[in-house]
Amino acid sequence: MRNIHGALLLLILCAFGAQAEVSEVYDFDTRAEEQRYQNLIAELRCPKCQNQNIADSNAPISKDMRDQVYRLMKNGATNDEIVGDLVGRFGEFVQYKPPVDKRTILLWAFPAIAVVVGVAIVAGVAIRSRKREKEESALSPEELARVKKMLADKDQQA
Repeated sequence: MRNIHGALLLLILCAFGAQAEVSEVYDFDTRAEEQRYQNLIAELRCPKCQNQNIADSNAPISKDMRDQVYRLMKNGATNDEIVGDLVGRFGEFVQYKPPVDKRTILLWAFPAIAVVVGVAIVAGVAIRSRKREKEESALSPEELARVKKMLADKDQQA
């Protein structure tokens, strides 16, 4: 009996120390609506967590953003309206794929520019090295005459 009381006391003490994280439960009318919600929260970045979306972040701001997405969806907002609302509150940083406009054109063009510059550098290096090989391998007229003489002497000896 004493062991049972000790075990019960231990369980009660452990229960006070344990913290259970309550996951958010949202009610959706359809599976498509739930999938739309999951897609939206996967596309939005947590402003606090740098490079983590709000679906994976445990930050309080991400929970607020998830709640806001759910509320706006229930109020009939479109995806663009939901993203626009969150961008209005937190800035363009929350979008993983910002729209192409005057402010973001360099961001979108940079990968193509980097590839073109890289190809140009590699081509320039290759052309220069081939040019050097041709210049270095070319014999002067004196060296060419000397080589011909050596070959002729070798043919006579054989």
